[in-house]
Amino acid sequence: MTKITAIIPTLNEEIHIKEAIESVKFADEIIVIDSYSTDKTLEIASNYNVKIIKRKFDDFSSQKNFAIDQAKHSWIYILDADERVTTEVEKEILEAVKDPKEFVGFFVRRTFYFCGKRVDYSGFQRDKVIRLFLREHCKYTGLVHERILTKGKLGFFKHKIDHFSYRNYDHYISKMNHYATIRASELHEKGNKVNIYHVMIKPAARFFIHYIIRLGFLDGFTGFLVAKTQAYGVLTRYIKLWLLNKGIKE
Repeated sequence: MTKITAIIPTLNEEIHIKEAIESVKFADEIIVIDSYSTDKTLEIASNYNVKIIKRKFDDFSSQKNFAIDQAKHSWIYILDADERVTTEVEKEILEAVKDPKEFVGFFVRRTFYFCGKRVDYSGFQRDKVIRLFLREHCKYTGLVHERILTKGKLGFFKHKIDHFSYRNYDHYISKMNHYATIRASELHEKGNKVNIYHVMIKPAARFFIHYIIRLGFLDGFTGFLVAKTQAYGVLTRYIKLWLLNKGIKE
């Protein structure tokens, strides 16, 4: 019988970790790879039959690839701590590993929630990620907004998982800052420089894309907040890159 290892990367996820683990209890092995949380994440996780690995965070891809190397089983299901596998997707996962046909991995779509409110537009209506895959054919790459390089055909699940990405607005801003720091470092290492286009046009374009093109206005004020904060993230990325270019420490 084909077995599955579920992997949950964590850093101070005491709010999410219990429900995250509960949603992947169908897996034959659960690994929590933790970036030295200072809250009760590991205390809560230790109440379950999970393997806890502590590793200093360097980037998202390295963290996940390291955990994958520790897995006992070939089929891997990656779960961010703020995601929940629904019962419908659980059934699809179990059916997929039993008879994957020609597929080496599967996309799953996500239902996005902001501060407990479901967001139907703002660009999230097309949100999909590869979550189930054979580790022999797939590997993470990229420092932030990491993606999986695959050698083989990918399938799609019909149902969606739930994604509770931002529990409040401060958390949203905190994540945008974190992503901006990593992305700015990546751009700096590639020799990128900042110009007026990056700080004036790109943030405005990002707002327009999320609020107008991706129909964020249909999500009401929540859609406005999403678009505004996405624009803020772009602006912050290039401010941080400018500081790195100048050799100024934050």
